[in-house]
Amino acid sequence: MAKILLIDDCDPFRRVAHVGLTRAGHEVHAAGSGAEALNCFPQVKPDLVITDLLMPDMDGLTTISELRRVDPKVPVIAVSGGGRICADQYLRIAKNLGAVRLLTKPFALEALTGAIDELTTAGR
Repeated sequence: MAKILLIDDCDPFRRVAHVGLTRAGHEVHAAGSGAEALNCFPQVKPDLVITDLLMPDMDGLTTISELRRVDPKVPVIAVSGGGRICADQYLRIAKNLGAVRLLTKPFALEALTGAIDELTTAGR
């Protein structure tokens, strides 16, 4: 079981991911923005962060950069469906900022849980 901080501004995605990850045995803390996530990060102390890249106010790229300053070792999974540029370009930038796994929306829950299991097992 991993303690996960899930960051996404899309309520339906956040709810579905929260339910799926909880059913998979993980403890999930959800945030609707990068700023909200950074505020709760010290209290949550997650084993892993999942962040969307395209969000208003503070995008996922800025969120990853800020998370790296707070905790350089926490694994980050970046997810994106694209926007003005294709999802692959956003995800490449996220990898350069320190994301260790990249998923393009839409993806199967199994792809996400597999990445989580791999990253949390590697950290033990």
